[in-house]
Amino acid sequence: MQPEDLLGHELRQAAEDGRDASEIAGRWRAAGGSPAPDRAGASPAPATPQLRALAEQLLDELAELPQPRAEAEPTGLSAIRAACPSWPPGPEEGRDQRTRPALTQPALHAAWLGRAAGCLLGKPVEKLPLAGIRALGRAAGNWPPRTWFTARGVPPELSAAYPWNRRSAPNSLAENIDGMPEDDDLNYPLLNLLLLRRHGPEFTTAQVARVWLEELPAGRTFTAERIAYRNLLAGIEPPDTARHRNPFREWIGAAIRADTHGWTHPGDPASAASQAHRDATLTHTANGVYGAMFVAAVIATAARSADVHACLRAGLSVVPPRSRLAAAVRLGIETACAEREFDAVADVLHAELGHHHWVHVVPNAALLAAALTHADGDFSGSICRAVSGGWDTDSNGATAGSVAGLLAGHPARLPDRWTAPLKNRLATSVAGFQDIGFDTLAELTRAAIGTAPRTEIEAR
Repeated sequence: MQPEDLLGHELRQAAEDGRDASEIAGRWRAAGGSPAPDRAGASPAPATPQLRALAEQLLDELAELPQPRAEAEPTGLSAIRAACPSWPPGPEEGRDQRTRPALTQPALHAAWLGRAAGCLLGKPVEKLPLAGIRALGRAAGNWPPRTWFTARGVPPELSAAYPWNRRSAPNSLAENIDGMPEDDDLNYPLLNLLLLRRHGPEFTTAQVARVWLEELPAGRTFTAERIAYRNLLAGIEPPDTARHRNPFREWIGAAIRADTHGWTHPGDPASAASQAHRDATLTHTANGVYGAMFVAAVIATAARSADVHACLRAGLSVVPPRSRLAAAVRLGIETACAEREFDAVADVLHAELGHHHWVHVVPNAALLAAALTHADGDFSGSICRAVSGGWDTDSNGATAGSVAGLLAGHPARLPDRWTAPLKNRLATSVAGFQDIGFDTLAELTRAAIGTAPRTEIEAR
């Protein structure tokens, strides 16, 4: 949130989307400004008032620079559809949702469990570099990973060099898992359940914002979501909430919110992607929005297909083919098909896309697509590969688990080593869901397919 840190991240974003920010970057460096923090969002100490004021001025100047990729990477839904020659056919928002065949409760139960297990697997190694993740896994005899990470057997000097994620280690290592701890990768699907129950499938982006302000604690938001939340409190309306001083607008946040849109549109990737677009544009633009649409379309297709490769093709069909996200997904799929060992796949992706921040949607979408392709639909293989490739480990593990769980179709088809430690219990700060069971969440999700808005009393 500190302007001096946002400026560093915005300069990085400008380099990625082709804006010429060299003059602005020079003025920032000459004034003593620092680059963006590499692994975290904020610097340890605030800047001087003068430097902070300059950062605010330069943020506004960066927003006025010409966008050379605007035509290839639009944000509006009609322009996105026009850019997608393979946009999936079929009815979309105008369809009577109640005519859509519902997913079974067991399939949704498996999807929820898969999302939780994949997220939990990735939590202790979030923010760690790829070399550190590999070293920790090898030291414990768990590489390539087959089960939860553990501190048992890890030499003290290695733990010191690559410390586990500080917030997650107490509840996400094999020796201390006791149910599913809170995580934003699970909070957002809960919020979208509330959204659909209150406003139905025709919700607006403004209604997404209202649900957040009513139900989402500000301290549980990060990156683009935190900036958009701040913008809402300042009186800025969507879609400007996604653009105003928000250098994280192409990061992964919208993609981790997309599962519910896919779950509630089984077999209809176009509608799932369109619904995800209305959610994503509160906080994201261009590739950040495509990440959400891609995930929603993949999951919607997985609800009616056992072929993960067909699901990925459906996901690509709703992404502008000239966009950086589409190119990254294609790279992930092609590399996974070409390499026998997944470590080699990850090495290629890091070599090609490692210049992005580790939370940016582009490299993470490539890694997700590669993991799902390489695992060929296998549940354990999907979540382990997604996490083993680094970057945003818990988010990639969660989405891979959701897809692979849905493909499995039943909780009994997921290995006990992944589901038993969850104890059918989810911790969250979203009111009304604390310690809820994944079986109950599956029922609530099934009921949300084709629902009309409920009264406030019914929604709660």
